[in-house]
Amino acid sequence: MAENSLHAVIDLGTNTFHLLIAEVRAEEQFAEIYRERIFVKLASDGIETIGPEPFARGIATLKHFARVIREHGVTSVTAIGTAALRTATNGEAFVRTASLECGIEIGLISGDTEAELITRGVLAALPPLEDRVLIMDIGGGSTEYIIASSEGVHWRQSFPIGVAVLQRSFHHTDPISADEVSRLENFLEVQLQPLREALGAYPAHHLVGAAGTFDVMAEVLRDGAALRARNSHVLTMDGLEHLHLTIVGSTVAERLAIPGVPPERVDLIVVAMLLIRFTIGLAGIRKLTVSDYAMKEGILLNASDQNLGSPAASG
Repeated sequence: MAENSLHAVIDLGTNTFHLLIAEVRAEEQFAEIYRERIFVKLASDGIETIGPEPFARGIATLKHFARVIREHGVTSVTAIGTAALRTATNGEAFVRTASLECGIEIGLISGDTEAELITRGVLAALPPLEDRVLIMDIGGGSTEYIIASSEGVHWRQSFPIGVAVLQRSFHHTDPISADEVSRLENFLEVQLQPLREALGAYPAHHLVGAAGTFDVMAEVLRDGAALRARNSHVLTMDGLEHLHLTIVGSTVAERLAIPGVPPERVDLIVVAMLLIRFTIGLAGIRKLTVSDYAMKEGILLNASDQNLGSPAASG
């Protein structure tokens, strides 16, 4: 990739489609030009198959992104599909439609590759590491965990426990019932056994959250922000327990009234908070940092040394 060229990254998540356009200036440096997210919710009719309405929402969003990309004169585009498109029976049909109707070529990546890209993005947002960290990126179809330190990455794994999956399986009452919470926690205990074993080998008491629910937590708890760095901020743990109890014990209407909680997330934030709470207990977390960077930025930082992109659509 030529220096000072515009590169677009499209992250097709299970819940949200993201577009990031930036000028790549040098390795590990870029200037953001444009950023947008649209809640598509590909799994609103189920994770196994993308329903007709979410399928149409997704393609309409990509047509919009293609227009924005052309308007900015972008030279190359990287579009990445994650859990929903990996697992849906009509995921390949969605990829073909995006190519034919939007001129956007989507690459499907594995959960391990997703975790690798998240790692690069998050670590670029943090100050130099002084302790071992547990990075957590909650998606709709999967959740990625990475254990890292100044010595490098010690362990990483993608788990099929995204919030869309958890919500459809365990959250059917309003507010969520004690029995549903118990069944969810028992499920996580089994699913996250590899994480428990990894933490036994590489203890990490500093949780770094990327995107999604962590952004919401940062917004809701903004008055408790203890330390702000350029692309990340540390939250005090004091308000986290109160926020957890408030959200988990609330109805949809009550969550809609909480300042900082987007309407598009009120249905999924309960299981997300329970997943975070479970992780905090499992790892014995004592410090929480929210990263402004995640997979999109990791892809962008790879753009100067890897051939991840394709030419921008002209049609």
